[in-house]
Amino acid sequence: MRVAIHGASGFTGRLTVAEVRRRGFTPVLVGRSEERLRSVADGAEAVRVAGLDEPGALADAFGDCPVVINCAGPFTVLGEPVIRAAIAAGAHYLDTTGEQHYLRRVLDGLGGEAVRAGVTVVPAMADDGGPGDLIAHLVAERVGSAGVDGVAEVAEVLVADLRRPGAASRGTARSMGEVFEQGALAYTDGHWHPAEADGGGADPALVAASDAGPASVAAGPASIAVPGEDGEVPVAVFALPGVVTIPRHVRARRVRSAIRTEVAAMFSALTPDVVDSVPEIPDEASRLASRWLMLAEATGEDGKQARGWVTGLDPYGMTAVIAVEGARRLVADGAPAGALTPAQAFDPASFLDHLTTHGVTWQVTPA
Repeated sequence: MRVAIHGASGFTGRLTVAEVRRRGFTPVLVGRSEERLRSVADGAEAVRVAGLDEPGALADAFGDCPVVINCAGPFTVLGEPVIRAAIAAGAHYLDTTGEQHYLRRVLDGLGGEAVRAGVTVVPAMADDGGPGDLIAHLVAERVGSAGVDGVAEVAEVLVADLRRPGAASRGTARSMGEVFEQGALAYTDGHWHPAEADGGGADPALVAASDAGPASVAAGPASIAVPGEDGEVPVAVFALPGVVTIPRHVRARRVRSAIRTEVAAMFSALTPDVVDSVPEIPDEASRLASRWLMLAEATGEDGKQARGWVTGLDPYGMTAVIAVEGARRLVADGAPAGALTPAQAFDPASFLDHLTTHGVTWQVTPA
């Protein structure tokens, strides 16, 4: 299987190329700099140079590949031309974004084009958006009542990224700076809206539109119990992918997100100068030792609760594993054409079980 990796010379791109090779597939390296791509290529591996302002050349670069993995962010700025080129080439598409507003734009706006081309577009196949979406689906199924269409119906879902501060690349810093600047979304009664940063007073317009009053649009908890840690840790609102993805396969009245306050503070300090000072490639030992943890909690309409979590080491390496396994499944097993979330494209339990072969653990329990 030939897999096109766009942004192959970047940090995440290089890890993804290595994972494609490890799986026995053939990488096709695509990007803007031939010199940088050649530095990654092994032997006779194909190198194809195309810029984002060359849609025809970019589509041609993907032309003989059934699937494209895009690793080049910030996706808010750089992602959409790559998706359109993949669709034009008749190739499935995945990316490693965690950018909430970009995700919403893709899932809302590009599904029709993907359907007409007969391909599947699955953004957010990274260590946060992928596992977070998958575990949230399973947690909601545990407490939700099934609607007439089989979709779980719940009162609320909270998704939280509870990793500690750790090794980060310059690309991640740049993307998270974009995310923080755009602000976080929450989801209430069928609508996405700006999340309240302090969990207190809500936007009067949102309150007026909600039968439940301010509590229906408050940001979320001030602290969360973390699996494997004593007590609770303080958390803050942050723009996680799950707020945009989860309502598309779980019928929830409210979906919110949170991260540790210490991580939120770190992201809030990402000025352009700080971003430029972050190493392009983080220290390998620190990367391999970094633990990521995605947690989801769901509350049913009857008040019944459940929680689940997914955790593992090496978030960047796991992002490559997730993206490449997603690519394999799209080509080998297929998925409905359109723009889908990870939990819409793949069987959640099966995908998480695959990740356990890479040291990941996951669990769903009553809260």
